Amino acid sequence: MRKPELLVTARSPQQLQTLFAAGADAAVIGDDRFGMRLPGSFDLTQTEQAVKLAHELGKKLYVTVNLIMHNELIDELPDYLAQLARTGVDGIVFSDPAVIMAMQQQGVSLPLHWNPETTATNFLTANYWATKGATRMIAARELNLEQLIDLKQKLNIELQVQVHGMTCIYHSKRDLLSNYAEHVEKASSLSRDEALGLQSGLVLRERERPDERYPVYEDVNGTHMMSPDDICMLENLRELIDAGFDSMKIEGLLQSDEYMEAAVKAYRRAIDDYCADPEQYEFDDQLLESIEALQAPHRPLSFGFFFKEQVY
Repeated sequence: MRKPELLVTARSPQQLQTLFAAGADAAVIGDDRFGMRLPGSFDLTQTEQAVKLAHELGKKLYVTVNLIMHNELIDELPDYLAQLARTGVDGIVFSDPAVIMAMQQQGVSLPLHWNPETTATNFLTANYWATKGATRMIAARELNLEQLIDLKQKLNIELQVQVHGMTCIYHSKRDLLSNYAEHVEKASSLSRDEALGLQSGLVLRERERPDERYPVYEDVNGTHMMSPDDICMLENLRELIDAGFDSMKIEGLLQSDEYMEAAVKAYRRAIDDYCADPEQYEFDDQLLESIEALQAPHRPLSFGFFFKEQVY
């Protein structure tokens, strides 16, 4: 039985090394000049070192280039992609056709992972991008398992699904938190990153659902609002493996190093155990317990939309 790739995000070179040691097959990183919602930003020197580390360990390293592209960024894009190609990265995560055009301008070729977030929902569009160089589709998190299985059967390229962690439910290029803070005259001596950034701990709550907390933060790319729970498909990996999904991603945004290491070890063990003997496989509850022990008390684990329809 072919094992799916176990993919993680990494916020630092040190965490990257830890997650590879824990059992990740591949990692995705990025530079916040060109990538959004990154646990941490890697410059070109760090990216080159990350690629070297990955390849020495027999792993893969991908780079996210999913920023909403504006004209002022387009001039910088071709050179950045050419430098990424020189590092030997194993693929680029993209959504904007400008990435493909910039690569053509520089005469470089890299495997492309198509990820337009919520609109990655059908095989026909994905197969179109396959003709433009895409080797993988990253499915929208709003698709259920039945839809994903149908999608996989009709794709000409690989399919990646997210199996663990939070998801983005809203993004704006505007500095909404800074603007609000100024509006209510809550200026602080703290820097914007400390007061409003990734580690600020800010959450939003709905009046109708006060127990649900939506993490929200602001960075150089705008304002991001995240889901109030974390996907966890650890108990149901056998169904995903049987469906033939090629890559399974653990999202590390707003998670501690300790949490990510535990999650990777649990998924690594579950994947290996099932693939070794599908007929005799029994899920080990202790794997889930190792994650639950580190799970934030206000963030329940859920199956995401794998077993239900998305309702907008």
